[in-house]
Amino acid sequence: MTAATRSEPAARPARETLAPPPGDLAEPAPLLARAVVTVVFSGFAALAGLRTLSVQPSAAQLVVFLVSVGTLLALQLLHFTPYAPAPRSRAALGVLVLEAVLVFLPFPLFGPTWIGMPGFFAGNLLTLLVGPWAWTGFCVVIAGATALQELYTPQLLDVSYTAVSTTITGLIVYGLIRLAALVVEVKKNRAELTRLAVAQERLRFSQDLHDLLGYSLSAITLKSELTRRLVTSQPSRARDELVEILEISRQALSDVRVVASGYRDMSLADESRSGRSVLAAADIEVSMEIAHDPLPPGVNTVLATVLREGITNVLGHSKAEHCWITVDQRGGAVRLRIVNDGVQPAPQDPPGRHGTGIESLSARVAALGGRLTAGVRGDGRFQLEARVPLPGGRGDAVDGTAPAASAA
Repeated sequence: MTAATRSEPAARPARETLAPPPGDLAEPAPLLARAVVTVVFSGFAALAGLRTLSVQPSAAQLVVFLVSVGTLLALQLLHFTPYAPAPRSRAALGVLVLEAVLVFLPFPLFGPTWIGMPGFFAGNLLTLLVGPWAWTGFCVVIAGATALQELYTPQLLDVSYTAVSTTITGLIVYGLIRLAALVVEVKKNRAELTRLAVAQERLRFSQDLHDLLGYSLSAITLKSELTRRLVTSQPSRARDELVEILEISRQALSDVRVVASGYRDMSLADESRSGRSVLAAADIEVSMEIAHDPLPPGVNTVLATVLREGITNVLGHSKAEHCWITVDQRGGAVRLRIVNDGVQPAPQDPPGRHGTGIESLSARVAALGGRLTAGVRGDGRFQLEARVPLPGGRGDAVDGTAPAASAA
């Protein structure tokens, strides 16, 4: 077997609403987006005011203008508050009816100077309605504004200008509302991704603790029990076992440190030697055949994890007397197989907690494009098998003809 030494660790639709939650109001990005939209909408209202004032309106017209434009502007800015109406709701329909009244009723008072206001209403139709109704209403408003312009000034240039400007205004209003809503949505999604990353890191930590420390603690327990039995009858062997216990304890401490720092690199060669020693300490006869090319770090680590967890299961979920461990390479993939006798009822069922045991191993193997199977064979023995493809399909070794082989 080409054994790798342990090296230094290496680095590794809800319903849409336009209003942001109250907690997001002070966030820089949503606040900037709302500020930009507010300035643009206020600029549209100011332009409408300058056009109306240019015809020297009467006091009554000025009051109607201020009330109408102020209400329209408030309805536009309502989209960026916690009280924004949801699309297709009763509140949305009420807002649209009120806007229709404010947009079209002042026409007899202001005439063609009011012709730019239907664009606001057209944009809100796209925002508060959905599907065909939204675009149908949008087109109706454009056609209505164009027809009104033709009543006042039937020149083709004026009519065309009104149709184009109303269309552009409506699209700008819709785009700005959607832009602000998307900024808020992106901000919320980023926060959700952060929470998911934290949850994933906690899951990784629990998986690694289970996979690494479960084996080490089981090995320490077994070897300590063996040492207790040997301390009077075979003191020299008891000292050797104590040395191994110390080494396993140090390795467990190292594992805790690398798990806490987020890095982990394991060696299949190291785990096979350690596994043989631990199984022997439990009076389990081991037959181990290892044959493979040098493995990529990721494959090496995953197979070492599978081997460690498999041995832990043999120790904890069976009364095994014999264990067969083979690693071979064929068809551009490497296969690890652990077989043991002494199967107990429901010997190695996955633990009830998510993310540990066989379930965790399956996810790790699947992440490399491989497959893990576990179950009782026809001969009554339990088998855990992991097949992992090698990058580029390297190597086609078969049993007995592998480039490197040993009985570890």
